[in-house]
Amino acid sequence: MGLLSKISASFLLAMAAPSLGYPTRNQSYTNPLFPGWHSDPTCAYVPEQDTFFCVTSTFIAFPGLPLYASRDLQNWKLASNIFNRPSQIPDLRITDGQQSGIYAPTLRYHEGKFYLIVSYLGPQTKGLLFTSSDPYDDAAWSDPLEFAVHGIDPNIFWDNDGTVYVTSADNQMIQQYTLDLKTGAIGPVDYLWNGTGGVWPEGPHVYKKDGYYYLMIAEGGTELGHSETMARSRNRTGPWEPCPHNPLLSNKGTSEYFQTVGHADLFQDGNGNWWAVALSTRSGPEWKNYPMGRETVLAPATWKKGEWPVIQPVRGQMQGPFPRPNKGLPRGEGGWIKQPDEVDFRPGSSIPAHFLYWRYPKIGDFTVSPQDHPNTLRLTPSFYNLTGTADFKPDDGLSLVMRRQTDTLFMYTVDVSFDPKVADEEAGVTVFLTQQQHIDLGIVLLQTTDGLSLSFRFRVEGRGNYEGPLPGATVPVPKEWQGETIRLEIQAVSDTEYVFAAAPARHLAQKKVIGSANTLIVSGDTGRFTGSLVGAYATKNGGAGSTPAYISSWRYEGQGQMIDFGRVVPSY
Repeated sequence: MGLLSKISASFLLAMAAPSLGYPTRNQSYTNPLFPGWHSDPTCAYVPEQDTFFCVTSTFIAFPGLPLYASRDLQNWKLASNIFNRPSQIPDLRITDGQQSGIYAPTLRYHEGKFYLIVSYLGPQTKGLLFTSSDPYDDAAWSDPLEFAVHGIDPNIFWDNDGTVYVTSADNQMIQQYTLDLKTGAIGPVDYLWNGTGGVWPEGPHVYKKDGYYYLMIAEGGTELGHSETMARSRNRTGPWEPCPHNPLLSNKGTSEYFQTVGHADLFQDGNGNWWAVALSTRSGPEWKNYPMGRETVLAPATWKKGEWPVIQPVRGQMQGPFPRPNKGLPRGEGGWIKQPDEVDFRPGSSIPAHFLYWRYPKIGDFTVSPQDHPNTLRLTPSFYNLTGTADFKPDDGLSLVMRRQTDTLFMYTVDVSFDPKVADEEAGVTVFLTQQQHIDLGIVLLQTTDGLSLSFRFRVEGRGNYEGPLPGATVPVPKEWQGETIRLEIQAVSDTEYVFAAAPARHLAQKKVIGSANTLIVSGDTGRFTGSLVGAYATKNGGAGSTPAYISSWRYEGQGQMIDFGRVVPSY
């Protein structure tokens, strides 16, 4: 099916869908809306499709800028990855910071087209504007229009006369300037309102309503002082009147489980109801234990004519006027957010759209169902391990494939067929935050005084917010297991502990726990902007080996979401 046919089919399906323009009574729901690492959310409602779309930040992960779609604000599907090919951001190959890359996008829909505007922080900071008329197809997203962005967190806004403005944050100031959508040229800068005195005024969003320009920003930094504030003006450049009940949204100074609430966006549904999405960490005011990082939360809002918006405070359980349940999306590149992984890498299949790499993968190192090993993913080992060394370059690549940790409690397993021949060859599983913070269980061939020994090696890189002695263990693989496919397992048995185990895939009752680690190890520090991922890897550890690993029966199942201190609800 050609692109024009796809667009036509999508449009006809959308128009044929029954309207959701009548609400049910207030329904109870739980946060987070998008569990796991989903920071800096931005959303748009498309009336002619009666569909909501949201995007979050991805920094240096690839593919990036996931676009989620929903007809009912409750069931969300991965429609596409906006950043899905190297030609869109070549600089990712030379971006070395663990928290560099794609910062805080804004998604908007205007006259039949989707616009995603964002700053890319690499060797140089660039403004990027992606467009698409078909949100359900990766290939339909354009290579970006580049422009000279001022700082971070750009917002795109069309005024009534059609002029396009970008509003962004730079040098502790909110700045605005025109953008030519054909050439990328920007105009002179106007300095707008910089908030109520909190540090780091950023994340601006502009709305025009009832004859006012409303400017909503984040203040206080993306930590415990995070908050959302607003001002308005009859004129685009001010003077600005601050909202009398600022902050509009914040959990600062509270004892709530959900903290760091801010960097919000507002949107309206087909029934006239307003909603806010924001980022938050499930950390409590101690702000120490939050392995999933900054997640997306949803809060109902009201915004009466001529007045200020009022947003309900973020809690783990809330109520809102949702549309009736509807999972009738026409198509999409990926599956539903809240569903388990059951991936068997069957012949002819592809790596799932929600799987992630750390920067660009070397495509030849990831082969689905090779002829001699059907129903597996062949991982050709990378020279460097997950940490790398001082010689590691961003484009050297890691043989590492992951998915987000999306649940407080979960079970992740993968079967590994691996017959290493050379010392230091390794394949395993990991809880990965950054290259400086990860927890690994590998099958590794080690050189010992008695010769080569096949061993399980459990080791930790970094310590995050953990202050105790770091765990580690090296355990010989039982002789009767050698030559067998081995199941490696990571289980979050509580909100503070991961347990790593192994078993022969054909005799799971023989399972052995190899080690455990505190979730504080992958909280904060070098990964304060990101969140934990779980996945599989293969590496030479800088050695001379080249033995591939074959992984199969990839399974991830959520086993519980903590929504308040001591309160866990089912994941699905």
